Amino acid sequence: MREALRGGTRVDPDDLITRLDAVRRFLTAVDGHLPDERLVPAHTLVERAGTRLALSRDHTVVALAGATGSGKSSLFNALARLDLSPVGVRRPTTGVAHACVWGPLDGATRLLDWIGVLPRHRFIRESALDGDDESALHGLVLLDLPDFDSVQHAHRLEVDRLLGLVDLVIWVVDPQKYADRLVHTAYLREFHRHRDVTLVVLNQADRLPPAEVPRVLDDLRRLLDADGLTGVPLLATTAVDPSGTTELRASLESTVAERQASLRRLAGDIDTVVERFADLVGPEPAGTGPDAAGTRALTGALAGAAGVPAVTTAVEQAYRHRATGATGWPLVRGWRRLRPDPLRRLHLPGSGSADGSADEPAKPVAATSVPDPTAAQRSALGLAVRTVAERAGGDLPGPWPAAVTGAARSRLGDVPDALDRAVAGTDLDVPERPLWWRLVGALQWLVTLTAVAGLAWLVLGYALNALGLPDPDEPMVGEVPLPTLLLLGGLLAGLLVAAVTRPVVRWAARRTRLRAERRLTAAVAGVGEEHVLTPVRAVLTSYTEARDALRVAAGKK
Repeated sequence: MREALRGGTRVDPDDLITRLDAVRRFLTAVDGHLPDERLVPAHTLVERAGTRLALSRDHTVVALAGATGSGKSSLFNALARLDLSPVGVRRPTTGVAHACVWGPLDGATRLLDWIGVLPRHRFIRESALDGDDESALHGLVLLDLPDFDSVQHAHRLEVDRLLGLVDLVIWVVDPQKYADRLVHTAYLREFHRHRDVTLVVLNQADRLPPAEVPRVLDDLRRLLDADGLTGVPLLATTAVDPSGTTELRASLESTVAERQASLRRLAGDIDTVVERFADLVGPEPAGTGPDAAGTRALTGALAGAAGVPAVTTAVEQAYRHRATGATGWPLVRGWRRLRPDPLRRLHLPGSGSADGSADEPAKPVAATSVPDPTAAQRSALGLAVRTVAERAGGDLPGPWPAAVTGAARSRLGDVPDALDRAVAGTDLDVPERPLWWRLVGALQWLVTLTAVAGLAWLVLGYALNALGLPDPDEPMVGEVPLPTLLLLGGLLAGLLVAAVTRPVVRWAARRTRLRAERRLTAAVAGVGEEHVLTPVRAVLTSYTEARDALRVAAGKK
């Protein structure tokens, strides 16, 4: 008798709850990353398991399931020892589920409400005439299900619904149809993860010659093994003889006494869900995010799309423009004001005033006039994003690579504005009037004033000669008159200062360009981090969390 129970490993309630919580964590981790239709079984499990654990743990729900004519209603009445479920020759006879509760109905009412058995189809197996004869089955809720091969499709839908809610299923087959393809392919094979809560009975064994019963049972065992139900209890029963249900009744008594059927059923449900999701997880990903090469390529593509080369060129030109305006010959500096500042043309911060002075402070810029990216630059950006996604998620199983690619592209629509804001908000570190500009500018003014003084002195001498006035003695420096020396010396000194300053300006402009390029690259890299890399890392983190949760749900440490 005990062997018929397939006692099995006891299920610890705390371990079961831990596994169920792991399924919940798995659903949270994959939410938004995997197709919703694939997650329906897991959501259904979480909902059903939570409800079943919250309901009566003192009751064991057992269902009699079988095809038309298998005699399950007669078996139901024989186990109850009362005529509760209708039996007849017109098929299908059982159209709705009937329930028989052993013991008080309190505690089983909510359970039957959840299962969906109507109150008028519920019966209490409790009588003063029985004495203690039925006490061993107290806590049993026995269901007689509709025929799963009924010509009425609604009956089969009801069977499928109820089979997902009960704790233990007794499959009732008869000698004529025990090898029926429907029962094996559509039902028994689907219960290979629920072997601990599955029992098969060959009913109406009285219709076979006694010598044929072992042979039929052996053949049925062969079919069950092929269905993956190796070791599932297999009994021969008959409803016409009271002794024909003795072994089955003993099995039910043991099951009720253990109070393990509901836990084993839920454990089997979790195993089924884990098996269905086995292709969604695999080995640990090679890294926790995009690799360095892909990140560099992405940053380069973003820099091109943001117009960083054009901006850095403008920075270098603006430096030269401003430096020349501050250190050039004062008499021609005014011409510089007619040429626009390169940074000012792009509406970039740090443009300063038109003459390169610091009188006009830099103001925040809402939008720049940096040229829009070309088709080639947009294509390069798309290719870089795809490369990042492929390198980060290419080794992941199932639909995860597509999820990584989708995450990488999810915010591409916001990238152009983000790049423009990043460029506009970057301090390009273009100096307005550094000290050495002012010193060189002052020196240029000094030599210019010297030349002007020499010129004025010479003009005054010519004017006195023209008026016939006595010509004052001109001081001599060697053999050169001082006014001439002042004029020529001032002009030559100005040219010399400009010649010496020009390569220094070019060198400083290149350094300023490199500084601006580093800052702009860091700014666009931040855009890539926020809009591409962070979503990719989120998916990879979700994959790791889902993988770990599924391992716990599978009972692995």
